[in-house]
Amino acid sequence: MSKPILSAHFQSRKPSDVRLAQMKYDERQVKPEAVINVGIGNVSLPTNPAMQKRMFALNAPESPFANGVIRYTGTAGTIEAQNAFKNILKSEGFNTENLYVQITDGGSSGMELLLLGVCGPAGTDERPLMMIDPAYTNYISFAERIGRKTVTIKRHMGNDGKFNLPDMNEVEEAIKAHKPGALLVIPYDNPTGQLYTYDLLKDLARLCVKYNMWMVSDEAYRELYYKDEEKLVSIWGLSDEDVPGIEGRRISIETASKVWNACGLRIGAVITDNKEFNTRSVAEYTANLCANAIGQYIFGALAHESKESILGWCKQQRDYYRDLIVKVYNGLKELEPGLIVSSPDASIYSVIDVRNVVKPGFDSIDFVLYCASEGSVELDGVETTLLVAPMKGFYNIDNDEENPGRTQFRISFVETPENMLKVPELFVKLLRKYEAQR
Repeated sequence: MSKPILSAHFQSRKPSDVRLAQMKYDERQVKPEAVINVGIGNVSLPTNPAMQKRMFALNAPESPFANGVIRYTGTAGTIEAQNAFKNILKSEGFNTENLYVQITDGGSSGMELLLLGVCGPAGTDERPLMMIDPAYTNYISFAERIGRKTVTIKRHMGNDGKFNLPDMNEVEEAIKAHKPGALLVIPYDNPTGQLYTYDLLKDLARLCVKYNMWMVSDEAYRELYYKDEEKLVSIWGLSDEDVPGIEGRRISIETASKVWNACGLRIGAVITDNKEFNTRSVAEYTANLCANAIGQYIFGALAHESKESILGWCKQQRDYYRDLIVKVYNGLKELEPGLIVSSPDASIYSVIDVRNVVKPGFDSIDFVLYCASEGSVELDGVETTLLVAPMKGFYNIDNDEENPGRTQFRISFVETPENMLKVPELFVKLLRKYEAQR
């Protein structure tokens, strides 16, 4: 009897690089005594107190769920949840008067809507999304899912741990060659930890205006920057005064996941200053009906927080991550000076490049699978392994031999401080053990 046939798309699917290690580890028959998972940005910190208050009182008399009924919200989300995102931006000094907010099931749903809204027809190369390599792998995955084209501007990781963009002339030539519909930037970068400056954003914004492109900013980590001399950078800090014509072509992807420590809440937003984009995006999302109603209610608590409360929370998050990232960075460099570790400037990630300390033929995916499926080392008397994300899937490069991610890994600062401080020794020991038997 013949078997039903999977679509070509399903047959081609492989797990995302950020989930690969965990999935392989789950299949492991004999597990070590301990595992530290820094392969995915699954924040383990408690969420904001105002959100916690609502989360623990869903049956309180004032809760819309007190009678046990959970109905759909409007497709664009509740006004309160929309105002929560606006209140955060307003507290940070940005003008929200002409912004339109659409609530989505996490930032991920917003990414898919973005691609549908700015790119050419499915199955064509028209108006691709232009990204900056290495780029967050979900954009690549969603583009493949819906048949939209992506192209990239290449960054190179120097021996100093800095990711450097090509000059604006090269960027402009790439725009001329590919004719993208939009340019995506992640100012507090995932995966590299790079921090963009306003000068760089303005240069890119001028090209968006010149070539009639949308400018899209993924702002999941907006408040997480660690250079004291820098100020909060956002697409909403750009205006026609800075770059004539930029207003009306700005879009941001927002989320409750990272700064607000609510990954599992699955609440995000697409914010724009273009009314037609918002109207069409909401129309597209009607097929999804609405985002998580309970999640919207919990996140909506932030609509009523003061500016001082919002800014105080963000500073607390910043201080926590800055201390942790610097300690792990220093630990890696001390234990293995030949490692290249990305500069700890922003977000909750670091990239480790092992190209100077491994033998030829090294493959980051093979090392990740080794750690997840069989590898372990003794750490403080406990057999332990480490789960990290290979960087190959963060590069939009077909030729495996030319992919810089072959020797690179992303680590997420999501474990407890005690476990995060074990990462340098664990990574170096596992790498040396793997290389010795390769």
